[in-house]
Amino acid sequence: MSSVSSLSLLLAAASPSPSPSETSTTPAVPSLEDAQESATNAASWVEENWSTWLAIGLRVLLIMVIAAVLRVMVRRAITKLIDRMNRSVPGVEGGTLGGLLVNVERRRQRSQAIGSVLRSVASFLIMGTAALMVLATFEINLAPLLASAGVAGVAIGFGARNLVTDFLSGVFMILEDQYGVGDTVDAGVASGEVIEVGLRVTKLRGDNGEIWYVRNGEVKRIGNLSQGWATAGVDVTVRYDEDLDKVRRTLLEVGEAMSKEDPWNELLWGPIEVLGLDDVLLDSMVVRVSAKTMPGKALTVERELRWRIKKAFDAADIPIVGGVPALAADNPDADPTAGMAPPSAYASSTSPQSERATPIAPSGVPK
Repeated sequence: MSSVSSLSLLLAAASPSPSPSETSTTPAVPSLEDAQESATNAASWVEENWSTWLAIGLRVLLIMVIAAVLRVMVRRAITKLIDRMNRSVPGVEGGTLGGLLVNVERRRQRSQAIGSVLRSVASFLIMGTAALMVLATFEINLAPLLASAGVAGVAIGFGARNLVTDFLSGVFMILEDQYGVGDTVDAGVASGEVIEVGLRVTKLRGDNGEIWYVRNGEVKRIGNLSQGWATAGVDVTVRYDEDLDKVRRTLLEVGEAMSKEDPWNELLWGPIEVLGLDDVLLDSMVVRVSAKTMPGKALTVERELRWRIKKAFDAADIPIVGGVPALAADNPDADPTAGMAPPSAYASSTSPQSERATPIAPSGVPK
């Protein structure tokens, strides 16, 4: 037995031993028992937590479904509300005048803008709230996120305050129906016809065809020349001794004839009235004529009214006075020196006035 043990010791000493690098890089093969233990641990973990994860998943799914359904319902409600507003637009003053003021294109664009803003705001609020509820379901602390969002909102508000001002001003301009496409407005910084109304910029076409881009936040006041009605006013200047009854009668005849002809019967929204004397001077009188017209047509009515008044006054032998009198024609036979001042008596050295003005010479000095 001792010889056998001595032989085994010698063989073990003679055999090469593995190097440290080989022992470190050789992976340890897991045994079957280790694999069974790992699987058992995983199965037990899943068995312990599957109900929690299932509850979280169902809660997230429920939140998303409710948010999607609520978003669809709110957007449909807003669309129906806008459509109902379009169908039941009240007249401005009732009757025919209010009906003529309805602009289909303007109402359509205004309703689309309002609906788009309301739908965007509703979607942002609903989906944003749903996202926060999902994060809270996963037990994520929302306090740092909300604090960061608040700081970021303040920074963005300071950096983009002009943009926010333009956007809010555009929203209120559309909601209050201050102007629309096709209106002629005076925005202070520019004036012209509105060709596009946006939430940030309003586009105007000027009288010479130029296009103005006006930021809504820069508009301090708006003068809408297309809402309601316009007033056409004409001043007629006659002589101070003219028969006022004849003048009034002639003007009323002109207004009555004009209001019965096309297309002036559509442009005139009221009778042409003689308001009376607007001014009385030493050599003339000013009679004021006024009429209510379609928006934007006052200048056209004024030009036609002046044309007809001039023709009617010529036929009635009523001269129109006022303005700068015309210069008389040049007369070749007139004396060219008629407008010159007479010569001075001091211009001649032999005149008595010149002699009296001559200083007296000293004695002994010849003159």
